Amino acid sequence: MSTTSSQGSKRPLSPFMIGPYYRPQLTSILSITHRGTGVFLCAGALLLVWGCVALAAGQSDFATFVECLGSPLGTLAVIGFVYSLWFHFFNGLRHLGWDVGRGLELASAYSSGYAVMILTLLAGSATLWLIYLRS
Repeated sequence: MSTTSSQGSKRPLSPFMIGPYYRPQLTSILSITHRGTGVFLCAGALLLVWGCVALAAGQSDFATFVECLGSPLGTLAVIGFVYSLWFHFFNGLRHLGWDVGRGLELASAYSSGYAVMILTLLAGSATLWLIYLRS
């Protein structure tokens, strides 16, 4: 497959040519992030399975699991999981709207993208407050 047009131009045909030819847009960044959070959520599901197995195995195993989640790396994993979960949820709703033909105009796509980011920050922060800061 050639990367030049039939007129002999040196311009690439694919918008995925990162570099001087293509500037990432909000829609493409959110699409890539949606895929990345999906992968991260699969890893988080394994963490959840570990927690369930530790709970079933007994008090000492579950205490070890809780200690791992309380470590700095475990806390970072929980924070990443919470924000990934909310982002994937809200962006999934956005995609469902697109599937029924709503919000496909460029202005709507951008406003819904910003709404996804704001809702993710609000819902994720509220969830983390409930997990860590609520007394």
